[in-house]
Amino acid sequence: MYATGKKNKNLALFDFDGTLCKKDSFTGFIFYALRKRHIVKQGIKILPWIQAYYLNAYPAHAMRSKLFRAMFSNVDALELQQIAQDYAASLMSQLNLPLLKQLKQHQILGDEVVLVSASVDVYLQHVCNLLNIELICTQTEQVNNIYTGQYATPDCSSEQKKLRILEKYHLDNYVAVYAYGNSLEDEEMLELATYSHMVGIDQHFPKIINIRN
Repeated sequence: MYATGKKNKNLALFDFDGTLCKKDSFTGFIFYALRKRHIVKQGIKILPWIQAYYLNAYPAHAMRSKLFRAMFSNVDALELQQIAQDYAASLMSQLNLPLLKQLKQHQILGDEVVLVSASVDVYLQHVCNLLNIELICTQTEQVNNIYTGQYATPDCSSEQKKLRILEKYHLDNYVAVYAYGNSLEDEEMLELATYSHMVGIDQHFPKIINIRN
């Protein structure tokens, strides 16, 4: 089902890690939420995959799901959500200020703003609540208020970003689509855009069309 859209606004799509946020928020969340002993113990179990990832022999999307399963299986959801809320608040100081200004300019002009990320909903939903924006990301599974360690959706990167955006938004409903990313995993999302910005490559942000004028 498409989100309600009217031909009187823009759609702005922001990646998170490395784009709106200056850090790797997913790895940061592991170290923020869990005890070091647990991280080391679980990390040893998946050490061959970690090594393969750093040797570019194991893909990032598979590494993220393996990390989440290793670190967060059988974790109490209510406890983790409280930690996640605190972590989201701490991330506000880690945001890319020029991009945050661009995001707020979209909001001032009445545009619909969406965070589109391969990172998990556990803490990203709280980030979006703080920023008052919508969220498309990797959804995680809970059973009886316990995180199973499984994803409820595919890792939201590359082609999945494109598919999830098109599933939720009818792009023809918008005057223009803006997309902001920083990596190869954002390319399919940027291809959907009327105007795009790749962090580290493009020097200037696209000028936002002011529909009110």
